[in-house]
Amino acid sequence: MRIHLIAIGQKMPRWVAEGFADYAGRMPPECRLELVELPPGDRGKGGNPARAREVEANRLQDALPKGARVIVLDLSGKQWSTEDLAGQLSGWLQGGCDVALLVGGPDGLSPEVLQRADQRWCLSPLTLPHMLVRVFVAEQLYRAWSILSNHPYHR
Repeated sequence: MRIHLIAIGQKMPRWVAEGFADYAGRMPPECRLELVELPPGDRGKGGNPARAREVEANRLQDALPKGARVIVLDLSGKQWSTEDLAGQLSGWLQGGCDVALLVGGPDGLSPEVLQRADQRWCLSPLTLPHMLVRVFVAEQLYRAWSILSNHPYHR
């Protein structure tokens, strides 16, 4: 099984790439974590945010691995404790199919993407910078795996 973190936004600061790579590199082969970065829609001076979100929705849906379980990161989702996430990860591993975690752009996810989701996950009621979300999710997935593996990382 692979976990695909599919996120709108490119050209992140070096610390984001390094943080994500560090935690992704700790994941075992049976639940490898991969990042797919997609370009945002045009929000320049003449840009239309609704159109940009529609373009991003198409890009997200095109990037979905065939047969993957789709989980959107969204404020309307359910908040999970770390232990809850470990339970989710266990179920994903037992299910045997890839998992796609979707992170929208600055204007969020389109209704079409939200409807496509098998689950909605709210990381926090706080507004988090998209770049920080990537590192946060990678660390929490590694922590969840460490719980399932009785690894001492999670104490």
